[in-house]
Amino acid sequence: MHDESPAGSATAPLLVLICGPYLSGTDGDPARIAANRARLESYALPIYERGHLPMVGEWLALPIIEAAGGHAPGDAVFSAYQYPVAHRLLSRCDAVLRIPGESRGADLDVARARELGLPVYTDPGELPLRRAA
Repeated sequence: MHDESPAGSATAPLLVLICGPYLSGTDGDPARIAANRARLESYALPIYERGHLPMVGEWLALPIIEAAGGHAPGDAVFSAYQYPVAHRLLSRCDAVLRIPGESRGADLDVARARELGLPVYTDPGELPLRRAA
């Protein structure tokens, strides 16, 4: 039997939200924020290579924040949109990959994912290997 539903299907790719430190531990330093983003993004290829679609919340949140008039990470506009965008995104995701590092936002994402019944992984190798379609 072929399962057409995305979650739990052996053939459909999972949409996997990568969550971990973004602003945490940076003291607002743009170089450290960029390093955190690069670390989040470094997990995209391993997820993709297992047959799934990776997603970093900032890929969606940052253009929305900029369009709403946000000027700096952590400003009022940033704060008004960052977590709500992630929570809205989580309602469309099939799983979460929580990478190491202290992060209040990532912890909120994991808690929300668990409320939604989504699996939470801590290593890309834990994701099911998707068969080629």
